[in-house]
Amino acid sequence: MGSMTINIALPRLLVKRADLVAKSEYRNRSELIREALLRYLENLEKWQKIFRWGKAAGMRAGIKSEADVDKIVYEFRHGKTKTNGHS
Repeated sequence: MGSMTINIALPRLLVKRADLVAKSEYRNRSELIREALLRYLENLEKWQKIFRWGKAAGMRAGIKSEADVDKIVYEFRHGKTKTNGHS
């Protein structure tokens, strides 16, 4: 994969903090920012996968809105629904 140079504007304090971390880890600013961006994107992708799974599970359970979720939680907390054969 080829590299591409970009210019970004960052607050001075953030750059200073990044530089301190980079120096303490014996690497340069670009390496640190590259890793931070990669980790952010990987984390975002994981959360999107979790939300897609949750939405699909909700649809399978017949949940169509947040109001449905509120009702289920309310009924569960007040013992109005059965779980695992118990009331």
